[in-house]
Order: sequence, then C-alpha cells, then structure tokens
Amino acid sequence: MAAVHVTVWDDRDRVGGGGASTASRARVTPAAAAAPALFIHNIFTWGSDSTYGFAGQRPLADSRRLLLMDRRGYGDSPDTTRSDFDVDAEDITEVLGDGASAVGCGGAHVVAHGNGAVAALIAAARRPDLVRSLALIQPSAFTAAADHPVVADLLDRVRDGAPGIPDGVTPEQYLRASTEGLGMAMPEPTSRRLRAVATSMRERPIWEAEIPLEVIRGAALPILVICGTWERAPAAYREHVGLPLMAVAESLTDSLGGRLLRVPGYYPHTQEPAVVNAALREFWG
Repeated sequence: MAAVHVTVWDDRDRVGGGGASTASRARVTPAAAAAPALFIHNIFTWGSDSTYGFAGQRPLADSRRLLLMDRRGYGDSPDTTRSDFDVDAEDITEVLGDGASAVGCGGAHVVAHGNGAVAALIAAARRPDLVRSLALIQPSAFTAAADHPVVADLLDRVRDGAPGIPDGVTPEQYLRASTEGLGMAMPEPTSRRLRAVATSMRERPIWEAEIPLEVIRGAALPILVICGTWERAPAAYREHVGLPLMAVAESLTDSLGGRLLRVPGYYPHTQEPAVVNAALREFWG
C-alpha cells in the first residue's frame, strides 16, 4: 500500500444508467476502460484541487478509473520535511503497482504537471512496465532541455545563486508574491492551500533532477506533451516561467519522439479543460 493519499474517481456506473449526467458520452472500448489513469500534480496544489489541480479532468471518470495522487506534504498525504522528486517517483511506482494488481498487467496511463511531471518521468524510467502512456503538462524538466538557450540561461541563474526565499517569509506572503506579484489572481489562502505552499517552498530544487531520457526512449512509451501558448499570460510570468517551459516542452517532445499539443493560455488543464480532456481521450484510445 502506497504511503501517499490517492483520490479515486470512477463514474462509469453513472454513464447511460439514469444517474447524474457527465460531460461526455464518448464510446470507450473495454480495454481502454480497464486501464486507469494516474494524475500527479505540480506545486501549490493537490490532486483534486480546482485551482491548480485536476478537478477539470473529472469528466474523464465516465470511462475509466482516475487516481489523483497527493504528493507528500500536499492534500491528504502525510507531511514531509522536504519534498523530493526522487521520493515522489518511488511513491508513483507504488501507486502504479497497486493499480496494476487491481486491474491486471499493463499498468496505467500517467498524466503529470510541472514538478510532478519530473517525478513521473523518473518513475517511468524505473518501472516502464507499469506505464501505458505519459501525458506531460508543461513539465519542469529543465535539465532535460539544458542545451536550449532559454533554459540554459534559467539554469545559469539558479545555479549561480539566484536569491532564494528570504528567512521569515510566510507561506501566505510567498503565495501572494508568486501570484499577485506576477499579475495574477491570488487564490484564497486556506489552511490547505498554505500547507501546499509551505511544502512547495522547501521542495528539492528541480534543476537537481537527472532524467534518464535514453531509458524512457528505449521503453517506447506513447508520449503526449501539452503546453500553453502563454500569449495571455502576464509579461513577467511569461518571460521568467513561460518561455523556459515552452522550450522544455518542445525539447522533450523531440527527445522522446512524442506529440506536442499547444493550448491557449498558461494553465492548460484548468483554463482549457475541455481541450485537454478531448486530447487525453484521443491519446488513450
């Protein structure tokens, strides 16, 4: 049993049975319906969160079981002294193993966002037999695209001692600076949100991740990379975050022989959930 919390959504018994309506009546083959999908979130959030998490993907539960993992220190998972992508990757493989034992061999489809996508890539390299496909939403896999000039500039800045979080900064102050400070709306600072922010503030730096691209390439996993177009993003956010993330998306797509989907906006799965959900349905087959 995995050490982290997993929210399970499965609405298949409501489709066509007179229950509550769902967003899609798409026909799904029995084989596809038997394959669950595991979602791994980014920072400041948790699996089922409607602001930054995967609440917008709930309609996909009409055709398969959705597993939404809360990384350690987030949501309903236990606290952690320091969030770490290598530990997250181990948790992912455990959840995948639990899911495989429940539905038989073949593993699950994996959908992961931001820092969660880095952990998902590492997990897929460790246990490709448990992964049916990888859908990466704006992956923060900067070290896997270090040759791109925009990413190289970012890595040079952070590795050369870019200012960290000053002592005494509270999670609420950090959340405000990370949202309103960049021209975006700040979500309500609930205790659940602030716990997620506090965990994010002490995550292991993502630029320390070593992503085994050759192993993933050798596993021949179907890869879908989803990236925003960022034209509507605040200028500072686009320059410092959006441009590197778009470069990573392009680089990973090329490196892994995947397919790149560009979606309007800068949070594809929350701002354009219908577009992302349709792409995932098609990708899963």
